[in-house]
Formats: sequence, C-alpha cells, structure tokens
Amino acid sequence: MKKTLLSIAAASLLFSGIVSAAEYKLTVPHVTSTDGYNHQSLLVFKNYVESRSNGQILVDIYPSGQLCSTAKECIAGVQAGMFDYFQTTIPELGNFWQPVGAFDLPYMLPNDRVAECVYDNEQFIGDVRGELLKKAPNVRLMAVSNSGGWRNIATTNKQVKSPEDVKGLKLRTVPAKVQQELVKELGGAPTPIAWPEVYTALSTGMVDGTKNGIVDIIMNKFHESLKYITLDGHGYMGGAWVFNDNKFKSLPDDLTQVVVDGIAAQSQYLRSYPKHKEYSAYEEFKKAGGVVYNPTAKEKEAFKLAAAPVKASFLESTGTEGKKWLERFENEINTCEMKIKADYDIQFK
Repeated sequence: MKKTLLSIAAASLLFSGIVSAAEYKLTVPHVTSTDGYNHQSLLVFKNYVESRSNGQILVDIYPSGQLCSTAKECIAGVQAGMFDYFQTTIPELGNFWQPVGAFDLPYMLPNDRVAECVYDNEQFIGDVRGELLKKAPNVRLMAVSNSGGWRNIATTNKQVKSPEDVKGLKLRTVPAKVQQELVKELGGAPTPIAWPEVYTALSTGMVDGTKNGIVDIIMNKFHESLKYITLDGHGYMGGAWVFNDNKFKSLPDDLTQVVVDGIAAQSQYLRSYPKHKEYSAYEEFKKAGGVVYNPTAKEKEAFKLAAAPVKASFLESTGTEGKKWLERFENEINTCEMKIKADYDIQFK
C-alpha cells in the first residue's frame, strides 16, 4: 500500500513538473461531446504536441461548449486571443470571406482521394490562408480535414432516387446559403435547425429528413427516425481548423514545426475515422430497417444538373473574386484527378 501511494505521489510530482515546465499553453475549445471524433482527434494532437515538445507546450482541451457554445463565439475568442485552436466549417469561414464558399458548392469533389489531394496542397491552402487573414485578422487557417465523411440525403418516410423525389420535402440544413439553395433547387424546403435540436426535429416530424453523413447519423441516433439514405455525395464535410495567428507566430521555429506536425497527425485521424466507421454505421442503419440507395452514374448526373443554379448564384453574389477562386478550386480538382489517373496508369501496367 505504501509503495502504491509513493508511486502515485511520484507520478503526481512528475506531472506537476511537466506542467510547470510548460512555456506555452494552448487553450482549445470545441462544442461537441468527448465521444465525438473532434475530441478524439484533439487527444491525438495533445499527445503529439506535448510529447514532441518535451512538455514545453501544454494543450488544454475544453469540450461540450464549456468555453464557447457556437462556432461564431469560438472564432471570436480565437480572434480576441482568448482561445488558440478551434475547428469550424467552410460556411462559417464564408461569413468572413465569401469566395471560400466555393469549396462548399455541391457535387464538386468526386471522392476522398481527390479531396485530400486538393486540401493537402500547401500552396493552395497557403493562398486561402492569406486571404482569410485579411478578412478575419488573427484567424489562421491551418488545415482542411474531414468532419464526418460526406453529406448525403437521408429521409424519414420517402425514398429519394432523383431530384424529383425531393420536391415538397422539408430537409434540415446548416444555416449556410449554399446548403439551403441546394435544397431549394432540388424542389425541397430547406429548414435550418441547430445541431442539438436535429434529433427532436426528426422524431417529431418537424422535418422530413436531413443532409448528413452516416457516421453522424448513427452516432446521434438519427436512424431511429430516418428510414432511407441516398448516397448522392453532394458535399465533402471539410473541417477547417483555425489557430490564433499571434500565438502561432510567437512560438519558436522548433515548436512551430511540432504544432504543424501535430495537426498533420490529427488530420490523419480525422480522415481515417469516417472510413473506419462507415461500414459498421451502414450495417447498423440497415439492421434498424433503414434502406441504403446508391444512385447510378446517370442519376448522380441528374442531381448535379439540378444543382447547377447554386453555382450560378454563388458567382452572382461573389463577383469577380468568387469567379477567380472557383476557377482556382476547379483547377486544383482537375490537377488532382490527372495525378490520380497517372497513378492508375502506372498501376495497370
């Protein structure tokens, strides 16, 4: 017993020594639960940064909205220097700089390989970072990872196989113009509902469906109400991680590299999580009586064609700058597709 108490005391002294030795502290809030992938990914980040910095950096994670309850509040905290690191969305960044909304346009990114290739291009992300810093001072874009796979159309009572099937349906959306316009163009009624209220909205019939990835659907028990999911893949759920720019620049070069590498390790986790979880999530959805439908190439093209006015609306609202960045995004996609095709050609020899 004495030996155990001495061991605990020694461990406590060692930990307190590490904490007191920390020269830098990173305050990291998020608004989801400790069971979610964002929190788990931050544990990857914390472990990497604290161990590789030999305790010079301490990472304090505050989950479940303890410090800020919405993305708007959390980003304001990053700007003010209250917080150091936070995960947001492309639409949220679009509130500062509209052209970044091009990344959220429907049916642009065809698959994970292309999306990851595009967002791993540091020259491209670096240019986006520079533009965002002009519009949102002190908010430094570090990475665009993934936050739950791909958005698909999931419904409670009616199976969707074509744009015509969406007509008249009330679909829950995030409060983002692009996502709401997509539902309108498909003939549905977009219904913005806060994330904590989605379960109730589905179970009470307030909405007829939602636009989410299967992992989030199962994790939040939405499948208790949802009976159909159509794998139209209209949106890659890019999670945008932002850092307090002043804090980032205050770090010495060796610790800056540790933080950047820690974010890369975290991003690997976030990208692998939905791939790892999707199979069991689809199985659970089907076990509960849900029906999974994978549209044909012709049907997917019909969805894409019906959504075309969303792109036109984006260009109209963002003007010359929006056109420039949409073309840049499309060029990045095309370059990645050609690169992957070249890899196929080598493999097929």
